[in-house]
Amino acid sequence: MTSMVPQSVTITDDTMREGLQIESPDIAVSEKLRLLDALGETGAKVISIGSFAHPKWTPAMACIEEIAERFVPKPGVRYTAAIFNQKGFERADRFYPKIDVRSRRPTTGVEICDSFARRNYNRSQAQQIAAMDGIVAGAAKEGVEAGSISLGSPFGSNFEGPFPLARRLEMVGLMVDKWHEAGIPVRRMSFSDAMGWNAPHTVRETIVAIRDAWPEIETFHLHLHNSRGSTIASYYEALQLGVTEFDTSIGGMGGCPYCGNGRSAGHVPTEDFVDLCHEMGIETGYDLDKLIEAAWIAEEVVGHPLWGHVSKAGPRPRGEDLYPIDMPFVETLEEASHFRKGPEVYQGQIAPWQAGSALTG
Repeated sequence: MTSMVPQSVTITDDTMREGLQIESPDIAVSEKLRLLDALGETGAKVISIGSFAHPKWTPAMACIEEIAERFVPKPGVRYTAAIFNQKGFERADRFYPKIDVRSRRPTTGVEICDSFARRNYNRSQAQQIAAMDGIVAGAAKEGVEAGSISLGSPFGSNFEGPFPLARRLEMVGLMVDKWHEAGIPVRRMSFSDAMGWNAPHTVRETIVAIRDAWPEIETFHLHLHNSRGSTIASYYEALQLGVTEFDTSIGGMGGCPYCGNGRSAGHVPTEDFVDLCHEMGIETGYDLDKLIEAAWIAEEVVGHPLWGHVSKAGPRPRGEDLYPIDMPFVETLEEASHFRKGPEVYQGQIAPWQAGSALTG
C-alpha cells in the first residue's frame, strides 16, 4: 500500500490522567501542578488534566477539583479531562472553558471484551450496545452532522484471549449501522486497547479493512497501551496509513488497575513518539528538549524511574551537539545525561585515549 504519512499529527499527552491514575494517591497536589505546568510548556496541543472519576475507584484522582481550580492554563493548549457519566460531566463542566468538555463528540462505544467492560465500567457489553440508540437519538436531535465510534479491547483480552479481525469488523458494523439508521455518517473512530494486545500487523490489517468497508471514516484515534513493548511499532504502522491522532504519556506512565498488568500496561512515552515523528518529518508542535525536561520532572514527582528512552539517551546529536570524539567512558544513566547537564557529569571517568590518537570501540 502506498505510504500516507501525514504532515502533522495531534498527540494528546495523557500523563495527568492515564499516568497519575495508577500512581500513588499520596503525591502532593503541588507536585502534580508542577508537572502539569511543565507539560504546558512542551508545545502540547491537547492535555488531559485527569479524570472526574469516583475517588473510591480511582483514589489518585480524588484531588481533581483542586487541580482544576489551581492550575494556570498555557496559551494555545486545549485542556480536557476524562468523564464517564453525567455526574462526572457536571463536575468537570464547572470549570468550563478552562477545561473543555463541551466539545466532546457524540460517540457510541463498545468493548469487545465483556469481562473488561464489567471490570472497568461496571457495565456489560450488552448494556453498552443498548445505550447506543439513546446516544444516536440525542445526537440527531442536536443536529449532529457526523458520528464517532469507539472500539475497546479491539485486539484481545487478558481475560478472554485474542479477538479475530472478523469480530472487530462485526462490532464496527453494528455501531456504523446505528448511525446510518439515523441518517448520520460516521467520520471518526477510536481504538482503546487498555490491555496492550496491539501489534503492528493487527493494527494495519484492522485500519485497512475498516477503510475498505467504510471509506466514510476519515479520522482514526489510537489509545494503545504498551504492555508488551510493541506499541511504538504499532503507532509507526498507523502513521504509514495516515492516522493523525494519538495518545501518549511522559515517560510511558500509565496503566489500568482493572486489566491485570498495573503500571506495566503503560503508554508509549510522549518524548519517544515525538522524536520518531520529527525524524520522519512529521510536525507535532512539541519542543523535544522541553519534553525531556518534563520527563525528568515526572520521575521526581512519582518518585521512581520511568520507561522513556529519549529522556535518558537524548535526541540524536547533530551539528554543534555532536559528542566530543575524545570524551571518556560513559556508563551510568547519570553520565549519559551529559546532553542536558554538560560534561561535568562524566568528569573523572577513565579515558584510555587522547586527542588525535586512534580510538577503539
